[in-house]
Amino acid sequence: MISDYQQHLRERFLSVPETPPPAPWRPVLDRRTPVGGLLGIGFAVAPDNGNDLVMVVSVDGHGLFDAVSGEKIARNRDPDPDDSTPDAVPDLSCPGLGPVAATRVRIAGLHGGGLHTTTLDGWTLEVISPEWPNHRVLLSTDGGMPHAGPYADRWWHIFDSDRSELRAAGFSPSGRTLAVATSSDLTLWTR
Repeated sequence: MISDYQQHLRERFLSVPETPPPAPWRPVLDRRTPVGGLLGIGFAVAPDNGNDLVMVVSVDGHGLFDAVSGEKIARNRDPDPDDSTPDAVPDLSCPGLGPVAATRVRIAGLHGGGLHTTTLDGWTLEVISPEWPNHRVLLSTDGGMPHAGPYADRWWHIFDSDRSELRAAGFSPSGRTLAVATSSDLTLWTR
């Protein structure tokens, strides 16, 4: 049985429409860029310019995107089957490709793992499920989550996974990229 407070929170979460993240965040890729059979994503850093890179692991192989421009940098449609999925190794990583081919990239998604949920300057990401199995991704600044108390009014419902299963949501280690991945698409914002 849920309490009156829990019911109030559930109703509040369901009543808030999806909105884009506030400034300084801006979209990178077209909203919900299709990636069929997406298993997970991870972050790396471009050795030439320091940009965040997003590695996407799907049933169709691996892809590497520049998180600032959205440009696809590298693609491997036929990765080594013994080393191509995050669950093949204990640290949930996959071999990098393109400019980060010499490194392994930790992947968060279907097989576990996770992305950063906070940034050093106070942005916070939270995933909630008021209508299971659909997830909602909430972004806040200064910890302003809707259940944090009476002063929690600086939060945004930025993503609703009502069309496909959520795989991962979070920030890059630099805090400059925000990603949401589902079983069928990838959404990126940068600042």
